[in-house]
Amino acid sequence: MERVYILLLMVLIFATGRGEGQLVENFYSSSCPNVEGIVRQAVSTKFSQTFTTIPATLRLFFHDCFVTGCDASTMVSSPNGDAEKDAPDNLSLAGDGFDTVVKAKQAVEAVCPKVVSCADILALAARDVVVLAGGPSFNVELGRRDGMVSKASLVKGNLPEPEFTLSQLNAMFARNNLSQIDMIALSGAHTLGFSHCNRFAKRLYSFSSSSPVDPSLNADYAQQLMKACPQDVDPSIAIDMDPETPRTFDNVYYQNLVSGKGLFTSDEVLFSDPASQPTVNDFATSSGDFSGAFATAMRKLGRVGVKTGSQGSIRTDCTVIGS
Repeated sequence: MERVYILLLMVLIFATGRGEGQLVENFYSSSCPNVEGIVRQAVSTKFSQTFTTIPATLRLFFHDCFVTGCDASTMVSSPNGDAEKDAPDNLSLAGDGFDTVVKAKQAVEAVCPKVVSCADILALAARDVVVLAGGPSFNVELGRRDGMVSKASLVKGNLPEPEFTLSQLNAMFARNNLSQIDMIALSGAHTLGFSHCNRFAKRLYSFSSSSPVDPSLNADYAQQLMKACPQDVDPSIAIDMDPETPRTFDNVYYQNLVSGKGLFTSDEVLFSDPASQPTVNDFATSSGDFSGAFATAMRKLGRVGVKTGSQGSIRTDCTVIGS
């Protein structure tokens, strides 16, 4: 009877979740044993050319996984301009992220042709850029296949907006089997990277009828942002999301939230809402707690909606479905 129960339990585990339970760390141990070293070298070379490699690759992974799962569908180019990357929410994805994956894929193809998916290469590269910026290392589960669909129309409503409340953030992350702690930890990726002024201008110039400036913003920080982003600013201007240590993966993002220096409303709400404030305080004071939670959340993020077997393919060119 006990054996039947264990078998049933295993069936249930493999049947639940959006594609979870099908990935393993040593997936390529016989077919491409050096894949991690090859990807790491390609990412490191790209990083030596431009720092943007780091935030761009990490953000690309997040945007990919939240729309139709971690399947490299965000990498696809369409001659008609209607692929995932063409959606308004993805137009700000920096080209260096795409280029990092393309370069890593080329390096892997030279050694192990038609074996390693673009989706797995993106997952590995996302881990590698975190490490290059001083963040935690963690083992990446592998075995994803590349998606067969990439449509701009599938993006809307699947990525968090800069004005989201805590409940909106939690609802969106929960759809992807991610908890509130996972969500707060993954938000810590905002310790790197930059944002265009229009993503937070409302907090500076038109927050409410009684207060044009969001009162939860640190006053000095608000002045700093206004100087960098005047109302008639060039739309291509971008500023660091972490005003203190923008090139280091650390827990200063959470210290900034405690000080009223969260760039987006969806950042600051993590501290201002009593339901999430204890976690922010914990991450602000303990870099170890943050690093551990981030590594756990990244592994969970990497399981979202994965395709295996006949559900996907192994692209030779990450930008072309069926290549």
